Amino acid sequence: MGVIGVALHEFGAVDQLAAIELADRLGVPAAWLTTGGVGPDAMAILAAAAVRTSRVQLGTAIVPTWPRHPLALVQQTLVVASLAPGRFRLGVGPSHRAGIERMYGIPFERPLQHLREYVAILKGALQIGRFDFEGERFRVKGELPRPPNVPVMISALRPGSFRLAGEISDGALAWICPLPYLRDRALPALREGASAASRPAPPLVAHCFVAVHDDPAAIRAAAHDRLATYLRAPFYQEMFVAAGHPDARKGELTDPIVDAVVVGGDEATVAAGLRGYLAAGMDELIASVLVVGADRLASLERTMRLVASL
Repeated sequence: MGVIGVALHEFGAVDQLAAIELADRLGVPAAWLTTGGVGPDAMAILAAAAVRTSRVQLGTAIVPTWPRHPLALVQQTLVVASLAPGRFRLGVGPSHRAGIERMYGIPFERPLQHLREYVAILKGALQIGRFDFEGERFRVKGELPRPPNVPVMISALRPGSFRLAGEISDGALAWICPLPYLRDRALPALREGASAASRPAPPLVAHCFVAVHDDPAAIRAAAHDRLATYLRAPFYQEMFVAAGHPDARKGELTDPIVDAVVVGGDEATVAAGLRGYLAAGMDELIASVLVVGADRLASLERTMRLVASL
């Protein structure tokens, strides 16, 4: 059975680090962080976590590519990989037009072309130790002694990005995609990309929000608070429309959408729901911990204990 890890969304670097340490103590196999906007940097937090943990795999899902030159990210990766040898996976992606153009003032143009070049540089440096690339967006040349051979994974949402992941990456990182969409649209696209490149299909890492809690109404309320922002992003809207939720195009977070991407309930219910992703053909699963109720630590720990038990 594939790995089930957690994505942690705590407030600030100190709380994120404490949550990763808790995951390590409980035996959670993998912990993932996202860098978004100008919040705390996942790479810096994971460098701190690398020396405070011993077992848990560490990963980014994702680091946005536009604001960070690929060689700057290579430098950061060298630090985390050396402090947590064999435990780090680098996930990158272009993010979304609204965030990149509005916040950073960077034109969001031809994101898949941009990502293709970015990944070529990362993999050359981190896996081969040589980067000699001249493309439309990047021109770099150099060598890296003792490359750490870190896997480079990419975000994927629509079939085109899953095909690209199959062609060039070490794994596709999905985010809040309903399981039927992943099974029927994403996985075939991933395999098409891999076949076109004459290589084995890389892992498809699915994602859902998860809460082990006994009050279904409280879980749904927390989910509405946490997920509403995604329905304002056109890329997510179109993915949900393709997944059979036409109201998504209006920016409406409906209960059927919540139910499609949130696994909640008691321990037995959540365990069955998470295992369902792997049974459907997903190689790995990221369970974003959805904190429910006033006692944040208790909610976090209960959900992570269940994930660790699987």
